[in-house]
Amino acid sequence: MIGERRGGNKVAGPGLIRWPLERLAEARGLLFPWVPVCIALGVGLWFWLPEEPGPLAGLGAGAVLLVMAVLRRFGPEAGHPLCVALACIALGGIAAGLRAHLVAAPVMEFRYHGPVQGRIIEIDRSASNALRLTLDRVVLADLPPERTPPKVRISLQAEPRHLWPEPGQVVQITAHLAAPEPPSEPGGFDFRRTAWFAGLGGIGYARTPLLLLAEPAPGEQWVNRIRARLSAGVQAAIGGDAGAFAAGVMTGDRSGLSLDAVEALRASSLTHLLAISGMNMAFLIGFVFELIRRGIALVPALALRLPAKKIAAGLSFAVAWFYLLLSGANVATERAFLMICVMLGAVLLDRRALSLRSVALAAVVLLLLRPESLLDAGFQMSFAATTALIAGFGVLEGGVLRGRIPKWALPVFTLVLSSVLAGLATAPFGAAHFNRITGFGLIANLLTVPVMGAVVMPAGAVAALLAPLGLAELPLWVMGLGCRWILWVAGQVAGWDGAVTAVPTPDGLVLPLIALGGIWLAATRGRGRAAGVLPVVLALVIWAGTGRPVLLIAADGAQVGLLGPQGRALAAPRGTGFAVRNWLEKDGDLADPQQAAARPGFTGPQGIRHFAIMDWRAVHLKGKEAESGLAAACHDADLVIVATRVGTPPQGCRVIDLTLLRRTGALAVVAEGEGLRLIPARQSGRLWQHGQVATAPELLLTKPARRSAQIRGTRPGAPAIP
Repeated sequence: MIGERRGGNKVAGPGLIRWPLERLAEARGLLFPWVPVCIALGVGLWFWLPEEPGPLAGLGAGAVLLVMAVLRRFGPEAGHPLCVALACIALGGIAAGLRAHLVAAPVMEFRYHGPVQGRIIEIDRSASNALRLTLDRVVLADLPPERTPPKVRISLQAEPRHLWPEPGQVVQITAHLAAPEPPSEPGGFDFRRTAWFAGLGGIGYARTPLLLLAEPAPGEQWVNRIRARLSAGVQAAIGGDAGAFAAGVMTGDRSGLSLDAVEALRASSLTHLLAISGMNMAFLIGFVFELIRRGIALVPALALRLPAKKIAAGLSFAVAWFYLLLSGANVATERAFLMICVMLGAVLLDRRALSLRSVALAAVVLLLLRPESLLDAGFQMSFAATTALIAGFGVLEGGVLRGRIPKWALPVFTLVLSSVLAGLATAPFGAAHFNRITGFGLIANLLTVPVMGAVVMPAGAVAALLAPLGLAELPLWVMGLGCRWILWVAGQVAGWDGAVTAVPTPDGLVLPLIALGGIWLAATRGRGRAAGVLPVVLALVIWAGTGRPVLLIAADGAQVGLLGPQGRALAAPRGTGFAVRNWLEKDGDLADPQQAAARPGFTGPQGIRHFAIMDWRAVHLKGKEAESGLAAACHDADLVIVATRVGTPPQGCRVIDLTLLRRTGALAVVAEGEGLRLIPARQSGRLWQHGQVATAPELLLTKPARRSAQIRGTRPGAPAIP
């Protein structure tokens, strides 16, 4: 029995149990920042499961939650923190499961080509700069409503000439649609999951003109229409990439930015200025708060009778709400809005406005409402930066920042320190998700963040206030100057040698360990705080030892990538471009596909490419040679990869064809002893993989005597390659 001694936090029981419970009891009042951590653990465990949890798992989690609530109410006080932690873990899993089932909607079950009718709800651009339309109220020919996706996204292969799309329009276009694709390699980013939670059941493209069926109905899509008009007005007043940047920070519409500008912002670590997140929201709401508060103070009769600070907080909340709606309410903006709400609420209640508790409260709300956001890079980087800033300045507030730095130097010191803290906190998450580290991001931020806060956002707010009076021209001109400076700095920094360093994708344990260590450092007090360094060091060691597959095979069989001393070599300079770019990025390779195709590793003419994996001889066939060259390839090689369907391969020939790839998706090949293991990218055990062809298990290719080698499955009943 574990009991509590009267008169203190001493607990009876075995030492290994008593000591941590006593430490937790001593830390009461400081443990709330760990609540979202435990909820996130439950959410992460739910997403990590390879198969969809059934009703029994949900009932089990509910039982744990109920039992822990009862123990928290009636059990010994020393065990309360443990009960809350277990309850939060169960709550996270329940929230994730409920959310996944509540957003369930039809997904395309086949490749569709024909008329698509729908209402435009979003306009943006793809990675290739193609204009993209997201439609709801979708109607597809010969497809009943119960099988029609609620939303589809279509990339326009040509810029519209006769009709420029606007939110709310009902349009029709002839398009190719299909279900969201599985990852480009095993363990890669699963767009199907993201699309599932966004209600996006079909992805495709169109080459035909867009037809207008109906103009927007009155009051329909009014926020998106306001966003589109404001964006167009800002871009018309400022022009160029500067106008597109200004429109992006004010409305969230980044579709006008050129690819060169976007790449420069990425290479200089300035994309966070474009994303409507905590910094943008803080700049805008801080300016509005001070404007209202000081405006009231200028009128003595009002200042003496009204609580100016609370009035400013209330009106600032309304501005923040509208800005959230206007920006499209992405994860980073929602997190920033929740933080602003907590801060303004603290002002209204005469409490401390910014603390780790406010960050934790925002995380709890977001994790329970949108559990899938835990896996989003924006969520991770946003909370990492905010936590590091609050914890870092909290440590220094009573020492370095109080009385030891001259007032004239304090703004500079604060700017440098905030950039360093935010950069260090977000660097591992950015490197893991985007496979790059920006070498001069600190310099770029020091040169641009003050301009963003003192020029761009205030000028934008003033322009919005004066626009109804027709007086927005001057503030927009000032805003344009600030945006041009930011883009100029981005272009200069991006051009420096060493501006970008590529890093490989880490193992799945790396980011959780780094997050655990960082939160421990931020939320723990006393001598035990230093223990937070250990998980971070362990994560970096694991990251350094992470390997990459020796061979990657695209889902259509048209491209293979062989890892060699100079990096991954490609069988062809073109083909499966999106997957190839992902392969190279995850390798930590800055080469483009043409450069990768020129590397040594493959020999022979296009369409018949010979290569070797250890002592395995392999051939990749595609195009006209895919079928005609199969017999000769089987005679000479141990393994043949062919970009077509093979009926009956030659006796004893091991063939990877479209029939197998249809089941497995993209394949990763790793060496295992003297054999090769095939790891499939396609999985079929979760809700967002609904309607996909069932996957094959991992396969182990062994290489016994020539012409008699067999392939055995890793478990009974596993299919074999003939």
